[in-house]
Amino acid sequence: QVQLVESGGGLVQAGGSLRLSCAASGSILSINSMGWYRQAPGKQRELVATITSGGITNYADSVRGRFTISRDNAKNTVYLQLNSLKPEDTAVYFCNVDRVMYGLGRWQYNLWGQGTQVTVSS
Repeated sequence: QVQLVESGGGLVQAGGSLRLSCAASGSILSINSMGWYRQAPGKQRELVATITSGGITNYADSVRGRFTISRDNAKNTVYLQLNSLKPEDTAVYFCNVDRVMYGLGRWQYNLWGQGTQVTVSS
């Protein structure tokens, strides 16, 4: 089966930057859309950004212009560059894959990583 492993979270001051990575592992044949979501304490999980296999991106209004999502299809990895961070960006960030083909042509749907903490101090 396919698993997602995130890295790159941490503590940063307001105005700083971080880069998150999420690598999908397994006998992967193809991945559809990849994305990042976040969940702050006491709040629901929300969309941050997504990117299709063809590179079409979508961003939440709250991060557009500050965050950049990208992917390396050869490495089955999605990245999130976080710039101009604000305290309200503090959350656990989760990687998501909506659909992946692996092995002998099996599909997995709606995969989630374990999450990585991003904390922005004021």
